[in-house]
Amino acid sequence: MRILSTERPVASRLKSWLVHPRLLLAVKTGVAVGIAWLIAPLMPGVADDYPYYAPLGALISMSPTLMSSVKHGVQTLAALAIGILLAGIVIFLAEPNVITISLVIGVGVLIAGSRWLTTGGDYVAVAALFVLIVGGQNADAYSIGYLVQMSVGITVGLAVNMIVLPPLNFSAAVLQLASFRTQLSTHMREIAAALVETWPPEHEQWAGRSGALAETADEVRAAVRHADESRRLNPRARLHQRDLNRDYEDLTALETMTFHVRDLTGVLSASIWEGPFPAELPEGLREPLSTTLCAVADVLIARNDGKDLTPSVTAADDALVTLLARLDDQSDLSPSSLSPAASVAMDLRRILAIMRQADAQSSEQS
Repeated sequence: MRILSTERPVASRLKSWLVHPRLLLAVKTGVAVGIAWLIAPLMPGVADDYPYYAPLGALISMSPTLMSSVKHGVQTLAALAIGILLAGIVIFLAEPNVITISLVIGVGVLIAGSRWLTTGGDYVAVAALFVLIVGGQNADAYSIGYLVQMSVGITVGLAVNMIVLPPLNFSAAVLQLASFRTQLSTHMREIAAALVETWPPEHEQWAGRSGALAETADEVRAAVRHADESRRLNPRARLHQRDLNRDYEDLTALETMTFHVRDLTGVLSASIWEGPFPAELPEGLREPLSTTLCAVADVLIARNDGKDLTPSVTAADDALVTLLARLDDQSDLSPSSLSPAASVAMDLRRILAIMRQADAQSSEQS
């Protein structure tokens, strides 16, 4: 039995590695480069003298998504053509020297920053430099061979990417969104636990996690964007349809909730330890705050589990009502003593409103 329990994780890891998108991309890139190298010597005319640029073109054109592969390939060819044209102007008007080469490279770098050349723009300056320095006296032949062989390689790369279609990245986006909800829920539960510990609490990791939450939000947005790009021009998207607009809406809701979670984290940490601003949290409000934080965290977990949010939202609303009632009972205290708890209560109310709205939109779209 011990041998089986050891083999299963190894087999699972091996399977996940074998189906990893990066491995597929690596295999396709190797195949595309090999095919380009075989085809390159078959090109007629002067292009036959520069076969090594075909594998380079194939390498450049391979990307994790079909859309990015097409975009990178087309923009690289456009950049090469512009660079060759710049070099041709120098050769026609003046001799290549330190001044003219420097001037052309500077212009090429400026053009590379254009919004029309977002991925292959760097090849403007590269092409101009190669034509002027490597091409030399045979600049015309070199330019033709360079452009033709790069075109061959890019065409081969796009063909391989079309034959063996890149995978869709929907699952990664869904997992990232679910993981983000779990992280926010866990964070709020840790704050809730700290509020009912012996004061001041011993557990304070949550107080310094505000930046990590923002970084996670950026990572999740990148995952959703990658999933969106992976379906463009990809025939697989017709067989595996997914409403990514809903994922973007979920992401926007989570980003807004993260803002409020970071806000209440700063307020509560300042009320426990010395912070950038004075804050005080009355002892009688710590327990209802803890209860409400846990209840709101439960809503996020229910959303992850695909459950009906009504029971968890109702429970969170009840906890919030109790918290607000406790705030009213503390009316004898100064407003400055109540403001931190009131601020946190408002953040929790907004988070609940966001969850309620997101659930309503999801129900309408279903």
